[in-house]
Amino acid sequence: MKPTSEGGRAGRLRLREAAPALRAQLTVLSTLVPYLRRYRKPLTLGLVILLLRNLVSVTVPLALRQGVDALAHAFSFQLVLAFAGTMVALTAIKGALLYWMRVILIGVSREIEYELRNDLMAHLLGLCSHFYQRFRTGDIMARATNDLNAVRMMLGPGLMYSADTAATALFAIIVMLYFDWRLTLLALLPAPVVSVVVRHFGQEIHGRFQRIQQIFGDMSNRLQEDVVAVRIIRAYAQEEAEKRNFEELNRRYLEENLRLARLGASLQPLLHSLIGVSFLIVLAYGGYRVLSANLSIGTFMMFIVFLGMLIWPMIAVGWVVNLVQRGVASLERINELFRQQPVIRDPAVPRPLPSPLQGEIVFEDVRLRLGGTEVLRGVTLRIPAGATVAIVGQTGAGKSSLVRLIPRIWDPDEGRVLLDGIDVREFRLAQLRQVIGFVPQESFLFSGTLAENIAWGKPDATAEEIRRAAELAGLAPDVATFPQGYDTLIGERGITLSGGQKQRTTIARVILLDPKILILDDALSSVDTVTEEKILSNLAAFMRGRTTIWVSHRASAVRRADWVFVLDQGRLVEEGTPEELLARGGWYAELFRRQMLEQELESV
Repeated sequence: MKPTSEGGRAGRLRLREAAPALRAQLTVLSTLVPYLRRYRKPLTLGLVILLLRNLVSVTVPLALRQGVDALAHAFSFQLVLAFAGTMVALTAIKGALLYWMRVILIGVSREIEYELRNDLMAHLLGLCSHFYQRFRTGDIMARATNDLNAVRMMLGPGLMYSADTAATALFAIIVMLYFDWRLTLLALLPAPVVSVVVRHFGQEIHGRFQRIQQIFGDMSNRLQEDVVAVRIIRAYAQEEAEKRNFEELNRRYLEENLRLARLGASLQPLLHSLIGVSFLIVLAYGGYRVLSANLSIGTFMMFIVFLGMLIWPMIAVGWVVNLVQRGVASLERINELFRQQPVIRDPAVPRPLPSPLQGEIVFEDVRLRLGGTEVLRGVTLRIPAGATVAIVGQTGAGKSSLVRLIPRIWDPDEGRVLLDGIDVREFRLAQLRQVIGFVPQESFLFSGTLAENIAWGKPDATAEEIRRAAELAGLAPDVATFPQGYDTLIGERGITLSGGQKQRTTIARVILLDPKILILDDALSSVDTVTEEKILSNLAAFMRGRTTIWVSHRASAVRRADWVFVLDQGRLVEEGTPEELLARGGWYAELFRRQMLEQELESV
């Protein structure tokens, strides 16, 4: 009794150890339930067809048994024809059912992949910049492509063959037990070993595939960065270094995939060996029963066919486990993205924007920390409605951080930002950002034509509206030199344009939106002061009547402003008109004098 008791305790211990992992996988898979529920009708139909196909498959060995036994007793040509016709008809029905089973169940997996990808894209677009500071672009791309494909394979072939193999095994074993339970039990002796092998290999595949996907994300991120920064890489002659870095990642990816392939390759021979043992048992014991006249030839052949039918389920178990473990590992990575929630979100009860909107902006004792550093320290200032104000200061003074609080790219840790006397956090994000035209420091352009990029925020813009916006942004003279004018393809991220042309294109894009509040965050840093002055002169009429905030590190560029705010190390240190600040001889005057001196030295 002692060994049996110890064996039972060991078995219970293994079950307890496996239970948390199983529960974790079921929790991961539960996120797919809403998607499966939407397609419950086609899924039900597909599974019904699957069961019918398996019932027909079971009928084939039964018909074979009956035909062989009938022919063994009395052979006739008519009987052969009837037997052959029955087998052909059953095979044709089975083939038709197999076709529709695959069309429906694989089709559902494609539909779910489509919806899952759309939901993931919508979720990513709703996340704020905090998320994109923590997750790399290449890793996100890997999850949205490679991982989603693994989930689709789990839902399609994985789900279909799981149900198919289970139904095949169940129906076959029931019929086999009915005709000869002793031979059936002997044939199924290797089954417990198959269970242990599959469980062990499943855990190994899950862990290794997670590592593979992580490396794939690293490799995608490296590739994405190198493609974007290819000009910098060439400028610094770092092509060989980047090749080596990528080759190292690629080598790790290859090695991990080879390890996984070796693992999968070792699983199949094990299963085939176990299947061979089952065949050997049936042939030996069944043959003995036939020779002893205790088993008919037809029944013996039926068992051989049924055992052949069980070969695929036993082999498919390994393949399905591989698909499911890959899918679960990938779904875990996708769910990690879905668990991320935006820090900046709509209020529970949003307030409507004031109508008409005046555009007065007030900062009340605003403090902001980014990455553990306090970048704004108790800033209080007021921007009158319709005024053109400038915010200047040295690099790192907090200028960009301040203006990003207005469209809620960031939210202050302390203090408030008011729009027409109402905290901007009380408005719906989409409504707030629709009235704000924001031109960031970094100009991002999409692959396509110049006209498409200018009209990106207003796709229905006319050619005349696009041309007018380009003129105000000072881009029209450059467009006249382009081979196809506004229909010129500008390449990925506008690679064919200069830095100044990119900035002016983004300004034209914002002008076309006609926003009530215009924020230019160092938007002309890539152009010289003469060109900047021309563009500001063009924009003077456009800025009239709307609240305009001009951020610049150039003191000379803000002479057209009604009012100037000077930031230094996150604090407001000066404010006034440009003339007053120059006459005051303070921080702004010193910055202005130093920059004028630098420009004179550069011109020498």
